[in-house]
Amino acid sequence: MSAIATLTHKLDKFPRVYAAHTPTPIDTLHNLSADLGIRLSVKRDDCTGVAFGGNKVRQLEFYLGEAVAMKADTVLITGAVQSNFVRTAAAMSAMYDLRCHVQLEERVSTNSLHYRHGGNVLLNKLFGATVHSFPTGEDESAADAALDTIAEELRSEGATPYVVHLGEQHPPTGALGYVAAAIEFASQISDIETVDEIFVASGSALTHTGLLFGLRALGIDIPVRGVCVRRAHDAQLQRVTRRLQEVGEMLDDQVSAAEILLTDKALAPGYGLMSEHTRETIAQTARREGLIVDPPYTGKVMAAVFQEALRLQGKHVLMWHTGGQPAVFAYQDELGY
Repeated sequence: MSAIATLTHKLDKFPRVYAAHTPTPIDTLHNLSADLGIRLSVKRDDCTGVAFGGNKVRQLEFYLGEAVAMKADTVLITGAVQSNFVRTAAAMSAMYDLRCHVQLEERVSTNSLHYRHGGNVLLNKLFGATVHSFPTGEDESAADAALDTIAEELRSEGATPYVVHLGEQHPPTGALGYVAAAIEFASQISDIETVDEIFVASGSALTHTGLLFGLRALGIDIPVRGVCVRRAHDAQLQRVTRRLQEVGEMLDDQVSAAEILLTDKALAPGYGLMSEHTRETIAQTARREGLIVDPPYTGKVMAAVFQEALRLQGKHVLMWHTGGQPAVFAYQDELGY
């Protein structure tokens, strides 16, 4: 059995719904390639099709697979005020005729009306989600516990809730979506020149670890550089290491922590905030390629590519675009337009 068939067989043991428009294309960014002195490609997971697309569609295929399998009628999820995960969960819940409760955490200190009411917040409401607030943004266990409390209340009313937990005490189920994405990428890579390095956002670490695990399980040794978007290097390294091990336990294999590459050079001034370099990167990417990258995630990934371009002169670099375009509308004040 081939490596792809073996890994696919392992994934097939987990319940899943199929919602993403896949395979997503790989585009060459010719103008930025010329500007930076590298060959720059982008894997367009902003084109996964559901509610502005993004990486969370792949992850939620496995969470909602569990919800449908257990005959849940309600999905609960927590995230930042402008969370792409929350917005996608609300949309996919609507697709599968499930009620949805979303909890918005205070991770970014801002009174911007665009941030508070536009972008993903507007979409959550449009998709019919019930919105709850959570007063802090750096306590995943407490946020998950608050979701569990809401779930218990719903059970007492006769509902069958399914909770998407994000804390590290729960399995990294969403990472399976990016193990599957690695299989998809392996089928595409033979059609393009060798990729020398992949850049991808590393926050919850589910996309990062799923992709890294999947590639290594397939015998593909392309370096995968996670770009820290929420935590500094050392704290994120601990998280990625733990999640990588857990994914290995779920799929009966292991990938060495020595394979983990991280950079936090684009993180400042912190989660959901932009440096001037990130702001300029977002503008340059839009003006040179007509491509939208967002302030919290993909803007920082592209900023990291810009920062590393001198080291990678003449190399083929792939930026994995995880979506997030609705958040751009929430950052109108910060972007200065």
